[in-house]
Amino acid sequence: MGVYWAIGVRSFRRFSTYRIATASGAFTNTVFGFILCGIYLTLWHERPGLGGYDVSDALTFVWLQQGLLMPIGIFGATTTVELGERVRSGEIAVDLYRPTQLLLWWLSVDFGRAIFQLLVRGVAPLLVGALVFDLKFPSGALTWCAVAAGLVFAILVSFGLRYLVALSGFWITDSRGMEALALMLSCFFSGMILPLVVFPGWLGEVARATPWAATLQVPIDIWLGRNPGGTGAALVFQLGWILILLLSCQLATLVATRKVVIQGG
Repeated sequence: MGVYWAIGVRSFRRFSTYRIATASGAFTNTVFGFILCGIYLTLWHERPGLGGYDVSDALTFVWLQQGLLMPIGIFGATTTVELGERVRSGEIAVDLYRPTQLLLWWLSVDFGRAIFQLLVRGVAPLLVGALVFDLKFPSGALTWCAVAAGLVFAILVSFGLRYLVALSGFWITDSRGMEALALMLSCFFSGMILPLVVFPGWLGEVARATPWAATLQVPIDIWLGRNPGGTGAALVFQLGWILILLLSCQLATLVATRKVVIQGG
């Protein structure tokens, strides 16, 4: 496991070199946080208690959402986009020659990216929001541990989805179309556009059962203490999707690499 730890550390260092881009991204998330707060304040003024959230819950959701978009990879992530490009160009052959498992290699790379972005782009917008608005924070060490576990699980679920999209290039030649489709589904079903708790009827039930819900809505609800069935049920829900997705990723890797055909040769 030492090699995968080293890969994760070097990925962390790699992303830490883009300081201006990181600061610009955190600033952008902060600006959008204030814009969304204005929208949410208007919406919750008209519909108090919408989705079981009070105003403080809704505003906390905004700032957690903005802080987690990049670490979790709601819009996709550089690491798995690079993997898709390597499949398309044939450079994936180099990865397959390495004495490591392809899945664990890219998981380590993605975790290094996610941890850096969580510490920088995740914390900065939340601190700014907390200075301006009355936000909710977990109370007690056990709740903080549950939040940490929920965030790790969210990254794993997101990685599983993105890895499968990247590997689709083995069968459809170019995964960029699948990336666009995955982006649309991620934005709608993760809670990025609106909290899934405000979705009505069967649509809300379906949305909350998808793996995308485990990437953003579930960890935020763990933070807020608003999970139906409690925090334990929320973590089990995430863990179930992790097992399904990572097993699917490993199966897809085995099937895709049984016979490698590189474009142009």
